[in-house]
Amino acid sequence: MAYTGAVKVGGPADVHELTDLMISKVAVGPMNNNAYLLRCRATDTQVLIDAAAEPDTLLGLIGESGITSVVTTHQHGDHWGALRDVVERTGARTFAGRYDAEGIPVPTDVLVEDGDTISVGRVTLTARHLVGHTPGSIALIYDDPHGHPHLFTGDCLFPGGVGNTRGNAKDFASLIEDVENKLFARLPDETWVYPGHGADTTLGAERPHLAEWRERGW
Repeated sequence: MAYTGAVKVGGPADVHELTDLMISKVAVGPMNNNAYLLRCRATDTQVLIDAAAEPDTLLGLIGESGITSVVTTHQHGDHWGALRDVVERTGARTFAGRYDAEGIPVPTDVLVEDGDTISVGRVTLTARHLVGHTPGSIALIYDDPHGHPHLFTGDCLFPGGVGNTRGNAKDFASLIEDVENKLFARLPDETWVYPGHGADTTLGAERPHLAEWRERGW
């Protein structure tokens, strides 16, 4: 069955099979968070993006192969609710944006800056620091050499708009600028977007609406 990214809490993961990387998406917790397990097909190395909730669900997805790392996209509690349990039971290293790490109550082993890379076996992810939803949110880009890029946006970009900035005009201006300049300006329309909640999208589907988002201010 082709990958759609349509998942629901209590349901099975959906798996996006790429040439070098397997991406398993699962929905967990009361806020319908998405967690993503990435597995390098050459080495079986696994990395989890956002240990959001339901540690048993995440550990079942991870399986006996374990994980080397957990990357937390930002400091909001619905994105790290299962982090302590997952780390204690797997021994994984923790990664988070430098400016959000102090807001995550599980120690961060690696502070991530804009442009830093994170390895998943032989696969490399590039981090982009996006300011506005939180001070230190990070998005992760996998530039697939066999196809289009894949982009994990946390709560900074969704179908239909950028993440919530709680009516703060300064934060919104910062977030829309970063999303436009660091994501839309650098990546093609075919880029597949995996957000922190809900359905997937592509940059091409969202690009025509950037001016509309700026005008409405959210």
